[in-house]
Amino acid sequence: MIKLGLYSSIANPPRGDDMDRCVQETLVEAELAEACGFSGFFFGEHHQDRDGFLPSPLVVCSAVAARTKKIQIGTSVLLLPLHHPLWVALGVGIGYQDADFRAMGIEKKHRVGRFEEGIEILRKAWTGENFSHKGRYFDIENVRVTPKPIQKPNPPIWIGAWVPAALERAGRLGDAVVMSPSWPLSESTAAVKIYRKAALAAGNKPEVVMMRDAWVADSLEDATRVYGPEVMGAYKYYWRNGANAFHEFSSEDDFQFERIWKDRIITGAPETCVAEFKRWSEATGSTYFLLRLRHAHSGGPPHKEIMRAIERFGKGVIPYLGDC
Repeated sequence: MIKLGLYSSIANPPRGDDMDRCVQETLVEAELAEACGFSGFFFGEHHQDRDGFLPSPLVVCSAVAARTKKIQIGTSVLLLPLHHPLWVALGVGIGYQDADFRAMGIEKKHRVGRFEEGIEILRKAWTGENFSHKGRYFDIENVRVTPKPIQKPNPPIWIGAWVPAALERAGRLGDAVVMSPSWPLSESTAAVKIYRKAALAAGNKPEVVMMRDAWVADSLEDATRVYGPEVMGAYKYYWRNGANAFHEFSSEDDFQFERIWKDRIITGAPETCVAEFKRWSEATGSTYFLLRLRHAHSGGPPHKEIMRAIERFGKGVIPYLGDC
């Protein structure tokens, strides 16, 4: 069975104005997503982005939890090196933006060490027993974290990973890996092989969460009109900032939705999306897709279009993924 979750980029470029409205719209989207059969709703974390990108995802996670009943709620990802591990949980990553670390007064060069030590502390804290920890970055003496997590044996730790070293780290330390939403299929399958090898070598069961840029519409032409400008605007931002998912592009002129959506973006009419999810699942082994509908660095598509897409996924896609 293929499950679909939503990743919500809460931002409002260019200045991050009216963020209260953006959060309220997101809460409504989460309620509709649950009603339409989505399995999860997730948030990321950044600091000092001019578009107001969400700096406090756990607060919004709590707000979603108060408005929903059964949908999985999490982070994809929380920047663990910026936090004391006793305060956090859910999906984590090491971070890559210099501004995130400057805002917290933490040197970026320490991110891997802080991350790995943080994972170790999380595992100890979730036992519900007293523990101590003396490391390079954290010194904890005889503490007990309550209440003990309801999930058994503990909440799964999803680790975002986009380069070989991070993929190997996710296999060694995590319960699942969250893949780049913008890699083409060929690079996604290659990354899965690196992760799976590391997970098996560590004695862990590999679990792949395939984050994807995706949009369902009446037709590919309709998706191109509504979603195309937004996702291309975001891709250009990431390309300008050196994202490895776009290493083959030589200029911004290369970012034409009609030319690059195939094998990178899951989009089109409902039956096309169903076929694409199945094809990606067969190629990568993933049965959980985390969809990025709204793009922080372009600000859209707008709320009303997001709501329509959620409904279309619920009626025309999700019911046809249950036999996979």
